Amino acid sequence: MSTYDAVVIGSGPNGLAAAITLAQIGQKVLVLEARDAVGGGTRTAELTLPGFHHDICSAIHPLGLASPFFRQLPLEEFGLEWIFPPVSLAHPMEDGQVALLTRSLDESSASMGDDGRAYRRLMAPLVRSWEKILGDILGPLPIPPRHPISLARFGLHALRSVRGLAESNFQGEGARGLFAGLAGHGMLPLEEPTTSSIALVLGMLAHAVGWPIPKGGSQAIARAMAAYLETLGGEIATGQEVTSLEVLPESRTILLDITPRQIVEICGDLLPSRYRKQLEGYRYGPGVCKVDYALDGPIPWKAAECAQAGTVHLGGTLEEISTSEKLVWQGEHPQKPLVLLAQQSLFDASRAPAGQHTAWAYCHVPSGSTKDVSENITNQIECFAPGFRDLIVSKHVFTASQMQSYNHNYVGGDINGGVQDWRQLFTRPVARWSPYSTPVKGLFICSSSTPPGGGVHGMCGYHAARAVINSQG
Repeated sequence: MSTYDAVVIGSGPNGLAAAITLAQIGQKVLVLEARDAVGGGTRTAELTLPGFHHDICSAIHPLGLASPFFRQLPLEEFGLEWIFPPVSLAHPMEDGQVALLTRSLDESSASMGDDGRAYRRLMAPLVRSWEKILGDILGPLPIPPRHPISLARFGLHALRSVRGLAESNFQGEGARGLFAGLAGHGMLPLEEPTTSSIALVLGMLAHAVGWPIPKGGSQAIARAMAAYLETLGGEIATGQEVTSLEVLPESRTILLDITPRQIVEICGDLLPSRYRKQLEGYRYGPGVCKVDYALDGPIPWKAAECAQAGTVHLGGTLEEISTSEKLVWQGEHPQKPLVLLAQQSLFDASRAPAGQHTAWAYCHVPSGSTKDVSENITNQIECFAPGFRDLIVSKHVFTASQMQSYNHNYVGGDINGGVQDWRQLFTRPVARWSPYSTPVKGLFICSSSTPPGGGVHGMCGYHAARAVINSQG
């Protein structure tokens, strides 16, 4: 008799999702986590000064709220509380103009001036069908879509490069820059096919559900998932780094919430040589340089609307963002990078001492970079918020290489679990009928290196667990 039905290595949202899915049908599950707390990309810590609580990786969670998996979990009963800033996203320009995304499609369209009508024409059909679209793009593969008409309408635009989409639909720099910044979350050159998909999904969700912030920090998501898992009989052991499958307790199934590089290191010769070579050929994208700021006051934005936004994208025009992202892929560090910034403490008083604030910001850098580009990030914020630098009480920097040291899944600082371009979107980590399975009986992958890829949505773990259940008949 096996000690466990399943052992899950890694306690990120996908590892916990896999464990919960199996525990819900009565399987005995153990989750092993190398660090002293669960969470993976959903962790919060006092990185700068006591009382300042910073999200280490993920910070804003439209997919966390909209995910079909998360929506069926009672996480609010276990302490998860969502906060909704009045503005999901602000994209300011250097001249003080700003494009906004709010729950209101009318309000958002109005912020884009003459491009407002074109924005509404593009987004309104997607917003009306958001549940159908999201259910299919986050759904299991390669099963045919359940809503082919809605998905085809989305795919008509999503398969394009975001540069092509923005230039063909909009005339002004506000709307074009907004879409460029949204696509920047995909960490790809803006001329690449399918880069429109991430921009459309994030824009669609801004209107459909908003871009919420977990009260107290992203760690609240992991804590709630872990607490729920334990009520189902699941076990969690932290401080347990796994370097070989031989050290694991006996189980029918092993699920790996890790990326291909760690799979090869841990599984070694257990993997068939051909499959192992395929994993070794898995491609990782650029890294990030991440800065957390402790501030003596709110950010003094040039555009007042930015003070109402949970997230602010600082990159300027489509052309400027395109140039900075292209430079990263060429191995360079842009002087004026696209900065993705969150200001959670404006809406969550638990994040900082009274009267003080936090800011969370990162930009893309070449894979494995050891360079501290925090001055470039600070300069970019200062450009849109004169006086910002004077408010900095303390800051903490993760270079790309330090991000990997903190979490080995962030290979080269890549927080998406690998490149998500058209060649590696549906075939991650390798082309298999069930990408969650491996040639080794009872060994499965449940990380963001499987479809549907990066993001805090738990769907990779859920689908991996369903693959386990299907394999057991």
